[in-house]
Amino acid sequence: MINNLEYYKVFYFIAKNGGITAAAKELSISQPAVSQSIRQLESSLGVSLFIRTSKGMKLTSEGELLFRYVSKGYEQIQAGEDRLRQMLHLDAGEVRIGASDMTLRFFLLPYLEKFHELYPAIKVTVTNGPTPETLRYLGEDYIDFGVVSTPFDHPDNIHVDNVRPISDTFVAGRKFIQYKNKMLDFKELEHLPLITLEGMTSSRTYMDEFLKKNGVVIHPEFELATSDMIVQFALRNLGVGSVVRDFALEYIESGILFELRFQKMIPKRSFCVVSDESKPMSVAAAKLLELIHQESGNS
Repeated sequence: MINNLEYYKVFYFIAKNGGITAAAKELSISQPAVSQSIRQLESSLGVSLFIRTSKGMKLTSEGELLFRYVSKGYEQIQAGEDRLRQMLHLDAGEVRIGASDMTLRFFLLPYLEKFHELYPAIKVTVTNGPTPETLRYLGEDYIDFGVVSTPFDHPDNIHVDNVRPISDTFVAGRKFIQYKNKMLDFKELEHLPLITLEGMTSSRTYMDEFLKKNGVVIHPEFELATSDMIVQFALRNLGVGSVVRDFALEYIESGILFELRFQKMIPKRSFCVVSDESKPMSVAAAKLLELIHQESGNS
């Protein structure tokens, strides 16, 4: 039974250095203290660990057996301390992030690029998924933090930082030119071939609930997996696309697509950084969050 781990530390250094004097010097303790520790260890184990010679201390066969195990344990502890020191100085470590295609592309990517330039030894893992999935990963401690889009429900222990506003819009191509610059009522969307996201994404949920509050229930012509595909369908005049504006911005600015205008504004939403306040965060993850808040003006 291990009574005093300090005795094993002394044992390790005597065996490693071959003598009491060298061990005492490396441990920064007195030679009598080293001798006393090894006597206590031998007494507790009921065996002699060293043969005392004129040239120093030589391990007995029992001592050699014990040293094979003790050396592995002590050197693993040293390796752990070295690794921890590296992590604290950001020379090693990992950051685990959850993000959707949208939040990764239109918010997170530039920060990851800068973080990698500053701390190239840190491994960054991004788990891709929509907002509900990212929140689940956070709750299961599968990620350190997530970047999601509103709206979403969350428990009290989840900390939410709004980091960037986003706008939802409806875009169309030349086939629907008669709607360009025309002020529309949302009710008219019920009669247009719409292209939306499928599934329970935060973007689809938000738009459905917003339109429902305005007395509009839509039945999309196409329900697609990604916003990029919605834009591509709109470019081919297959319908009016419901997207976050960033996805279509290039085509809106070039005039290939135009935005439908409505008598009432669609309220803006936000990209948010979410973290679990009930769980400790790694030094590397905290440093990336600090960078995001500083660069985005949300420090």
